[in-house]
Amino acid sequence: MIIDVVTIFPQMFKPILGESIIKRAQKKGLVKINLVNLREYADGLHKKVDASPYGGGSGMVFSCGPLFSAVESLLGYKVYPEQKKDSKKRVILFSPKGKLLSSKLVKKFLRYERLILIAPRYEGVDERVNKYLAEEMVSIGDYVLSGGELPGMVFIDCLVRLIPGVVSSPDSVKQESFENGFLDYPVYTRPRDFRGVKVPKVLISGNHKEIDFWRRKKAEDLTKKLRPDLLEVKDRRRKNKAKL
Repeated sequence: MIIDVVTIFPQMFKPILGESIIKRAQKKGLVKINLVNLREYADGLHKKVDASPYGGGSGMVFSCGPLFSAVESLLGYKVYPEQKKDSKKRVILFSPKGKLLSSKLVKKFLRYERLILIAPRYEGVDERVNKYLAEEMVSIGDYVLSGGELPGMVFIDCLVRLIPGVVSSPDSVKQESFENGFLDYPVYTRPRDFRGVKVPKVLISGNHKEIDFWRRKKAEDLTKKLRPDLLEVKDRRRKNKAKL
C-alpha cells in the first residue's frame, strides 16, 4: 500500500513515521509513506496556499489550486471536470465534518492500493475541494484541532497495524477492543503478587475454557461500565438483523 500525506508541515510526521510498528512496516516493504509539501504546488514567490474567505469572516482557507495540483499529480490524472476515478485509489480529507474514525471504517480502507491524505490547516479548505477532490472526509472526534496532521498520524497508525504481516501476531489484532463490539478484557503479567494485589487465580489455573469465559465476562462488564453506548449499538444491530 502507498500512503501520500499532503501537508504544509511534513516535518511533523517524521518522528511518528520513523519509529515502532510504522517504521518496521516500511522497512518490510508492506507500506510506503510519502510526505508531500503542499507549498511545492503553490505559485508565486511566497508559495501561499491559503486566502481569506469570500463574504468575510475570521481565519484563512486553503485554496483550490495547490490542493488540486498536488493530489492530481499523485493520482496521475485530473479529477475535475473530467470526473475520472480509480477504484484502487482513495482521496481522504481530515475534517470535523467527516465520518468518525472507527475500527470498522479503518478496515474499509485496507482494500485500496493507494490512499492520499489531505491534512488542512486554519479554517479548512475551499468547498470545491470537499465536493470535487476529496472522496471521503474523516474525523477523529467531536473537537477541533489546529490542523489535520494529528488526525493523519492517528489514521496511519490505526491502518498500518492492520495490514497483513505488519503485526507479528495476527491474533493480537483480532482480540482487541472494539473487534467484537466490546472493550478488551483486563490483562496481567509478572509478578503474580504486586503490593498485595494478586493476579486472578483463573488466569494461572491452566484451564483455558474457564479463562475464556472469565475474559468474555470481564469484557462485557467493562463495556457496560465504561462504554454502554457500544452495547446499545450492538443491540440495535442484532435487532436489525432479526428483522431481515
